[in-house]
Amino acid sequence: MKNIISWITGCILLVCVGACQNSKNDQQADTKAEKQAIADTSRTYTETTAAAQQVNLPKPFATESAKKFANVIGWPQGKTPQAPDGFKVTKFAEGMDNPRWMYQAPNGDIFVAESATMPNAVEKVEAVVSGKNKSQNLGSANRITLLRDANGDGKPEVQKIFLTDLNQPLGMLVLNNSFYVANTDGIMQFPYKAGATNITADGKKILSLPADGYNNHWTRNIIASKDGSKMYISVGSASNVGEHGMENEVRRAAILEVNPDGTGERIYASGLRNPVGIAWAPGTNTLWAAVNERDELGDELVPDYLTSVQEDGFYGWPYAYFGQHEDPRRKGERPDLVKKTIVPDVALASHSASLGLAFYDKNAFPEKYRNGAFVGQHGSWNRSAFSGYKVVFVPFQNGKPTGKPEDFLTGFIANGEEVHGRPVGITVLADGSMLVADDAANTIWRVSAQ
Repeated sequence: MKNIISWITGCILLVCVGACQNSKNDQQADTKAEKQAIADTSRTYTETTAAAQQVNLPKPFATESAKKFANVIGWPQGKTPQAPDGFKVTKFAEGMDNPRWMYQAPNGDIFVAESATMPNAVEKVEAVVSGKNKSQNLGSANRITLLRDANGDGKPEVQKIFLTDLNQPLGMLVLNNSFYVANTDGIMQFPYKAGATNITADGKKILSLPADGYNNHWTRNIIASKDGSKMYISVGSASNVGEHGMENEVRRAAILEVNPDGTGERIYASGLRNPVGIAWAPGTNTLWAAVNERDELGDELVPDYLTSVQEDGFYGWPYAYFGQHEDPRRKGERPDLVKKTIVPDVALASHSASLGLAFYDKNAFPEKYRNGAFVGQHGSWNRSAFSGYKVVFVPFQNGKPTGKPEDFLTGFIANGEEVHGRPVGITVLADGSMLVADDAANTIWRVSAQ
């Protein structure tokens, strides 16, 4: 009987999804002429970044908004991602449940947040219809796993569940004998002792956050200031471009600053659509963010970006993009904010889902990589051909970018329809090696210099 009820429910949901899709198609047909008119009356732009990068911005809607989800097929035995000559890529951990983010504690223990999108019943059916279910793991383990490689051989001898019953955790932080976890709906603080293999004590929520978000914008990251007096929390938008009303975007598309006890909250910077990766540039007090930009303006709009984050700075979302270029969907609404929009420092590929960020502050890698930034690109869905699905490197000198992004870890794309995995979180370890979380393949890769 239960199977029959499930089958009937599925059929009803499919009919509802189909009806909604037909309605959406009708709406798209109604606006197609409007989009074409915008494309016809707009112009292309070339923006120059602080790193002297020439960024070509085509007309909005120059190409139709595409939907192309990758089919994740996993990694064949013996196959790994590819790094440049002089590097070795090995499997550090496997058999995990959507390892999305990593953090190394001061004592060397590595913590992995295993979490994912949690769709409702209708969203699950929509994911099957669209093919999205083949592109990612759906359903969240809501836990943190401890990995410990005490002998330094590049293979953890301890892989143990450390903390459970969380709510889509991502960012983690050890500070002042506390273990902080950034859940989608708030910051949790737990008592922590270095070397512990689990936490059983109850935590306390020291700060509530707006939960969930557009597409995969449920992620919340957290880092501390260098002196430990402040914490910085990234919160993505609730929508693509404010279509649900800006009253639903309060404290979102922003980086928040709070005290370690959760008090004293203020918005450090805003207009950052989905700033998941945040980090301090080595040798500076400058915060940087990898930002996942907006959808549905065409294949080449809008570039994701890596940028320094100015205190009280505004970076455009949703009114403008990549500088003072007004989004036609928000035309005329906030010209004051359009004029305030800061041009990001480094353009990354459009729709590449540039989420992970780590600066290389060790000495094991060759000189060119030292103090530079690695960005994990989870990969596109709103583009006619795949974009991202790799780790790129941006060279830095004296705390500033000095060149364009270049491919570093590739081989995730199998062919025009399939990928082996999807890189996201990046962590540079104390021994100078680097870990890359491949959440869709339930694997963590280790990159070391030979």
